[in-house]
Amino acid sequence: MSTLLVNTCPGPPACADVHTYLFVDGLDLVTRSDGNALGLHPRQLLRPGGPLYPSDAPRDVKVADHGRADADPCGLTITVRLQGETVVWSDLMFPGREHGVVEEARFHLAQYLGEIERVHGAWQ
Repeated sequence: MSTLLVNTCPGPPACADVHTYLFVDGLDLVTRSDGNALGLHPRQLLRPGGPLYPSDAPRDVKVADHGRADADPCGLTITVRLQGETVVWSDLMFPGREHGVVEEARFHLAQYLGEIERVHGAWQ
């Protein structure tokens, strides 16, 4: 099982814009997938019942873009679904630690939801 770590950047002066970092096993999903993209705003991704909350039906979730908001067709999109007590992210394509490509990540449901709720609570 993988571990999810979520963090946020508050915007200037710390960084160019408010955005969300998504780390899979310590690796920055957005930067490793597309170095020119930024994670979407925390309010957009982390709200209760929001796009990162899993359901039995797979759903495509835009997690990053190039600063052109929802009009950006080239944003980074992953597929999120729930399988029992496991959250599955698929359609990933980023370099892993061992020179391989990470195509899928699986998280324990409790750890996953706890991390999203922790960061959402801190962001409010």
